[in-house]
Amino acid sequence: MTMQLEQSPTTGDEVITNYTINFGPQHPAAHGVLRMVMELDGEIIERIDPHVGLLHRGTEKLIEHKTYLQALPYFDRLDYCSPLGMEYSYVLAIEKLLNLEVPLRGQYLRVLFAELTRICNHMLNMGSHVMDVGAMTPNLWLFEIREDCLNFFERASGARMHSAWFRPGGVHQDVPLKLLADIADWLDTRLPRLFEDAMSLVIDNRIFKQRNVDIALVSREDAIRWGFSGPMIRAAGIPWDIRKSQPYDVYDRMDFEIPVGTNSDCYDRFMVRVEEVRQSARIMKQCLTEMPDGPVASTDRKVVPPKRGEMKQSMEALIHHFKLYTEGFHVPAGEVYVATESPKGEFGVYLVSDGSNKPYRCKIRPTAFSHLQAMDFMCKGHMLPDATAILGAIDVVFGECDR
Repeated sequence: MTMQLEQSPTTGDEVITNYTINFGPQHPAAHGVLRMVMELDGEIIERIDPHVGLLHRGTEKLIEHKTYLQALPYFDRLDYCSPLGMEYSYVLAIEKLLNLEVPLRGQYLRVLFAELTRICNHMLNMGSHVMDVGAMTPNLWLFEIREDCLNFFERASGARMHSAWFRPGGVHQDVPLKLLADIADWLDTRLPRLFEDAMSLVIDNRIFKQRNVDIALVSREDAIRWGFSGPMIRAAGIPWDIRKSQPYDVYDRMDFEIPVGTNSDCYDRFMVRVEEVRQSARIMKQCLTEMPDGPVASTDRKVVPPKRGEMKQSMEALIHHFKLYTEGFHVPAGEVYVATESPKGEFGVYLVSDGSNKPYRCKIRPTAFSHLQAMDFMCKGHMLPDATAILGAIDVVFGECDR
């Protein structure tokens, strides 16, 4: 990068001044529609101003005009790299307002696929992170694993990405036994083989460590002040995980560890996600072993319509079934905040009900916004190429951040 020279208004001499450049909004390492205005002293970052909102679609306002069930697919379009993680907070919030119990098999299925979603999300993030700093082969191998995950989602819900499978009261339909057997086999064979081979190329790689070790150091205190969550705060040495501290569904029955970092740099953030993949596989194996038989959704027919074959084919039953799908169910007046441990951190839904069949207010607490606001703090003093490693370690998706 060449120097920028300007004439001093007082002496008339030429002086070196800082550059101001745009990073994005179309940039291969931006991970979405992100524009960052950078002030550079040569190649050293002096200041970064992230401009978010370029993907704002008014999701929260749209939800106010839909029934509770019609609003569910909007959550798939938030963090579209881990859609079931977005649905989870929303359905738990509705269940809390309704005081609705979920059958045990439905809870196990939700935890199983929430952890499959975590693996799927981390494959995309880690592969992109590695590619952003110069490697290619590990990304291709990790995408093989991600493709397996998407195939499992399709076999369970009919959709590869936007599943809309989690429902208030459980899940939409049960999964074939063959699918559970295939997931169990995948956890024992293909996943560890591909994943560990890919990580063997990265973890001790000299170039990868030079690009990530001691980059964007954040203290424990600063991680808390900036509102970090998920791998970002755990990399700072704080074992905060909502699945442990405020367990939901059957997470209190699961035996797993919370990986934490020691140096709180980009390398630690990557390594926390590496270990999270192994722990997610451990949770999934427990779900497959312990999952009982039984219904997968609540039998409260005011909320969950009966499936084909369960319903008496009377005119009254058919009318009730039709109304439940078109007009939705009514939720008692009240307000609730529910957060889950999404793959990227704390994803929260603040839901206000006025007693009707539509949410009065739905406020979404995204994970990435808190992390993105710290870009200036984390990048200051680093070189321009380090910004891609820092952004990759954040794991930001702008469908969720901008909403």
